[in-house]
Amino acid sequence: MATLTYVYADSTAVLGPLATYAEPHCYDLCAEHSERLTAPRGWEVVRLTVDTGPIRPSGDDLEALANAVREVARPPARRQDGGSEADPTEVGRRGHLRVLRTPDEFSPEG
Repeated sequence: MATLTYVYADSTAVLGPLATYAEPHCYDLCAEHSERLTAPRGWEVVRLTVDTGPIRPSGDDLEALANAVREVARPPARRQDGGSEADPTEVGRRGHLRVLRTPDEFSPEG
């Protein structure tokens, strides 16, 4: 896969790595079409090296993933009465599920 960009004023088409954001006059091409690309007479085609190897995560990516996993695994702060500090109606939690008190259990009158 590659991104085709062109500049009419310079009569130049550039075929390079996939663009990371959308821009006017940019078109993503599959491998077959990028290999067969031709330009009109008088135009120059510049082919930049496209790395076709597998994309490997960087150290920053792995660290961000580890931090996210740690955050999800961290138990929520608990108050002495067993509720969550963030939500006074929460009695317990298991994964993404929460156990809540009924409204009369946590109301001042109840």
